[in-house]
Amino acid sequence: MSIQNIAIAGSAGRMGRALLEAVTHADGMQLSAALEHDNSPFLKKDSGELIGSTNGITITSDIVTALADCHQIIDFTRPQGTMAHLDTCREAGVKMVIGTTGLSEQEKNRLKDASNEIAIVFAPNMSVGVNVTFKLLEIAAMVLRQGYDIEIIEAHHRHKIDAPSGTALRMGEVIADALGRDLKKVAIYGREGVTGERADETIGFSTIRAGDIVGEHTAMFAGAGERVEIVHKASSRMTFAMGAVRAVRFLEDKSSGLFDMQDVLGLR
Repeated sequence: MSIQNIAIAGSAGRMGRALLEAVTHADGMQLSAALEHDNSPFLKKDSGELIGSTNGITITSDIVTALADCHQIIDFTRPQGTMAHLDTCREAGVKMVIGTTGLSEQEKNRLKDASNEIAIVFAPNMSVGVNVTFKLLEIAAMVLRQGYDIEIIEAHHRHKIDAPSGTALRMGEVIADALGRDLKKVAIYGREGVTGERADETIGFSTIRAGDIVGEHTAMFAGAGERVEIVHKASSRMTFAMGAVRAVRFLEDKSSGLFDMQDVLGLR
């Protein structure tokens, strides 16, 4: 197994620090660059200080120079940053592991286009448990396809900027696909006032933003006389970071293509 040189985008953020720790302790990986935006107060500091040590890798905003010796970049930032990184990685031939949420359809299409030249793992949630949950939802939806109302409830910390979460949307997509529905046509994002009775085909979403909740997702199938709930709760961002490490290993022998965590975990 060859050593993979890894760059981490958004290294000073909550998720970035978990990624720094995960890559630092992962066999077969070496941190080679830590990136932050141009106005970050952490620029020029040793990235190891973010996780209580030193590592000699200075935090920089110069992505072109940072990627010179990199094999892969892990990016859990924001859509605008991820798209800028995508263009540079495409030019440099650097593979990408992307956990950024809130991407538009146009931005997702840019990932597909770039994947003709570089290998990319893109997933709204890289937790192994969440991706097992997606598989369970597919099975549940196929069995409970008639007579059950479907609701998805998600909760995150007060700093999260997009809603519903990418994971909640992916849960809805998995369920809708299993039922042969188009989520864009059947999704209901919140209710207020006199809404009338719910339509049978709809999939409802509810969002909570509070405190320091790392991430909680519940898919509810409610029928007459019973309710099935499939729940995932994350208590640490390290679960997402360890999933990203698995994605890095998956891409090691890939030269191009667009993959997700179902591919990484062999759940297809």
